[in-house]
Amino acid sequence: MTDITHLQPNVAPQEQDVVILRCPDQMHFDPAPLNRLFALKDAAEAEEVICRVLEDIALRLDMMQTDMAKSAFSKLVKPAARIAAVADQIGLTEVAIAAGHVSQCLEQRDGVALEATMARLERGFDVAVSEVWNFRDH
Repeated sequence: MTDITHLQPNVAPQEQDVVILRCPDQMHFDPAPLNRLFALKDAAEAEEVICRVLEDIALRLDMMQTDMAKSAFSKLVKPAARIAAVADQIGLTEVAIAAGHVSQCLEQRDGVALEATMARLERGFDVAVSEVWNFRDH
């Protein structure tokens, strides 16, 4: 076994290129469910429904993060399915898709993909909250 603490890089540190990968926050958002909600209810009621759904998703994401930290992967299945269902109900297509992909990673028992997909789900939710409120303000 080679002791890697004594290996020297082939290139001087100042000559190494650092590549920063950026994931664009492209939100796939379907405004139709929110349009229907605002058409059926007055603005205050519609906003209350939206707040409850967003809080529900945030709570389940928090539970999932806690369970991942504990390696309690079997506990991630139900919250992922619930997030996919409720996100779809208010048009958060990207969040619903990412939650479905989390379920697939769990089924495949792919820990690396699970970590990456959970990060995508969390980023998608962060962007979704802004998108929903931007939509509401229009």
